[in-house]
Amino acid sequence: MLKGIHPLLTPTLLKVLAEMGHGDEIVIADANFTATSLAGAKPVISLAGVGVQRSCEAVLSLLPLDTMVAQPVAYMQVGGTADGYQSAQQRTLVAALAAAGHATPAQCQPMERFAFYDRARSAFAIVHTGELQPWSNVILKKGVLGEPLEP
Repeated sequence: MLKGIHPLLTPTLLKVLAEMGHGDEIVIADANFTATSLAGAKPVISLAGVGVQRSCEAVLSLLPLDTMVAQPVAYMQVGGTADGYQSAQQRTLVAALAAAGHATPAQCQPMERFAFYDRARSAFAIVHTGELQPWSNVILKKGVLGEPLEP
């Protein structure tokens, strides 16, 4: 346990977040997600007793989102639903991201399941949570921390 560090951030997850560079992506996945097969040789960090929303809160306590892209957040669309549909879990997550100042709803991109899988394959790492609500998968794109540019 470290002072000022969210208690859900394990040593392995802290290392992964520190190693990520600008534009790298991390997947926060539900318990049903095919994390190991999609990750290949990339890190899969288990947060088995934690849901996706709490995991996102923990990660975003240290990870800045990319401000140079229109949608630094992506979430998996619920299969078999109309365009624009969001589950209660997705609505809650998007609202929490907005309330915390991380991303507006317009900055959160819904992605079809197989397109989401393709993007997840190129992610830096996958956090495999214990979330039991299906379709609760999120991708976060890392931004930049630094001093303002000098003129």
